[in-house]
Amino acid sequence: MKPFNTLPRTDGWPARFIGVVCVAALSACSVLKPSTTEPPAFYALNAAPTTVPLRAPDSATRTLPTLIITPTRAAAGFDSQRIIYVRHAHQLEYFAHNEWIDTPARMLGPLLASSMEATGAFGAVVVTPAGASGDLRLETDIIRLQHNFETRPSRVQFTLRAYLLDDKTRRVLAWREFHGEATAPSDTPAGGVAAANQAVQAELTKLAQFVAAHPR
Repeated sequence: MKPFNTLPRTDGWPARFIGVVCVAALSACSVLKPSTTEPPAFYALNAAPTTVPLRAPDSATRTLPTLIITPTRAAAGFDSQRIIYVRHAHQLEYFAHNEWIDTPARMLGPLLASSMEATGAFGAVVVTPAGASGDLRLETDIIRLQHNFETRPSRVQFTLRAYLLDDKTRRVLAWREFHGEATAPSDTPAGGVAAANQAVQAELTKLAQFVAAHPR
């Protein structure tokens, strides 16, 4: 009579041991197998502002002001690399496999500098934290940057609030809120990014004209 609890054997090895080996082998294969998850796509805000110079450099006797640009801040929910879209009022959602290469606030710095330099109204334009000093200071806040699917065709909405200060007294010389929209060429993340660059480019051009035209 065969004893109880005796495992059947295969080539001298207990079947339970062989099962454990097989499970381990399958686990190893699953680790080594390339993932089928869609890799994320990364996008940038890099459309150069189309600012036309507003002032030709004066004679060498005149010193143009130095403009300090404080790094841009962003409203809650928008200080992220995740690309935001809206399908319902007041509800922000994020694309799963599509991101900005950096936060929009950080990507805006070089674009702000380029747009201000193109006006020819400043002797130097510097993007730097609050510690540096100059003649004028520009502070900006992204209020929203979102792909809105509540409209057809879908549109990207961009709102930027800007403050121009006397850098020595910190007195606010002027402020303004810039709001722009651009129609997305397609209802996709890539279409939204294209529209975002268009909207940002247009509003930075207006901002540069506003800052350069304001008397010190």
